Amino acid sequence: MPQGRQQEPAAAANKSNKKDPPLIQCADLILPWLTPLELANISSTCKALSQISKSITLQRTLDASRFLENHLIPFLNPNNQHPYAYFLYTPSQLLPSQSPLRQPWGSQLDRDSLGRHHGGSACKLNESWEVLRGCDSELETPRRVMGESGKGVCGCDCEGCEEGGTGWEFWGLEEMGIMTECGPGCGCGLECSNRLTQRGVLVKLKIVRDGKKGWGLFADQMICQGQFICEYAGELLTTEEARRRQQIYDELASSGQFSSALLVVREHLPSGKACLRINIDATRTGNVARFINHSCDGGNLTTVLVRHTGSLLPRLCFFASRNIKEGEELTFSYGEIRFIEFSLCLLTKVVARLADASAINEQKNTQQEYKDSFR
Repeated sequence: MPQGRQQEPAAAANKSNKKDPPLIQCADLILPWLTPLELANISSTCKALSQISKSITLQRTLDASRFLENHLIPFLNPNNQHPYAYFLYTPSQLLPSQSPLRQPWGSQLDRDSLGRHHGGSACKLNESWEVLRGCDSELETPRRVMGESGKGVCGCDCEGCEEGGTGWEFWGLEEMGIMTECGPGCGCGLECSNRLTQRGVLVKLKIVRDGKKGWGLFADQMICQGQFICEYAGELLTTEEARRRQQIYDELASSGQFSSALLVVREHLPSGKACLRINIDATRTGNVARFINHSCDGGNLTTVLVRHTGSLLPRLCFFASRNIKEGEELTFSYGEIRFIEFSLCLLTKVVARLADASAINEQKNTQQEYKDSFR
């Protein structure tokens, strides 16, 4: 064999062992932490960084949840050049002090995780709500989620779950149901069938951009009446902080280019007096529920306050109020709402209204202050 051909494999091996420049090696560790604007700016510096930026952008469009949910939740945007909405993801509620300033999204680790795919189980239709079996341990009578009709409470007979304790009482919550699940005070784990809403998103969803309404959350499979969709995750705020942020959001929304996701939930006693107020802000840090739009006719989702044994604050969760077809948008009624731009049910810029907005303090905040909170 000619000597030149003998050297070809060695040359190919040397070429394959050649390392990328240090900048390129570090790029996959650094670029996933960047915002879309920062990513666009750095992609214009060289061809290699441009290719990495494109790969990260593609990865972000494939899954909004950063692989923190059971299924990929993709963005679909055929209308303009913005392929995805940028925000920080949390699958559950968290305090502002726990909210990260940055979050990696689109790293090599994410790309290696693309093969992970959890299959969904078939659903069964059950009356007006999906019947939950509760803990398998000696539970004779299944309990169920409670809707407006007030037909029973979901709970369990686990050791440590004592009926009559905090969270077991039921009273009407206007159009909101209430249920109780196992929690920190129970001896069971996440495999317990009475921890349905604690396992993340179990149905296939997608986030689609409409030319008029903006982003919306859609079913990517048939969803049956009574199935759990997701919880409304975000930062838990004090009322004072909620008012402060709402004032900032109102100022930003006046430009017509901003929509907040601050939701205020009030739990009422039978007398009608509010006994608990929860402020959940998914504007900067949240989950897929931040994309659920308002519907004037009540929508196809019902809100349920879910309490956990041993946990003080309930969580706001969404269940299908009827059968939902694949490709159908998921919507619910925001209750009292204020229109930045009145457009009937299109509601691109709807803000959940604080009932005591008149008590908002006079502190002035600039748009730059809000932008700085993302840095």
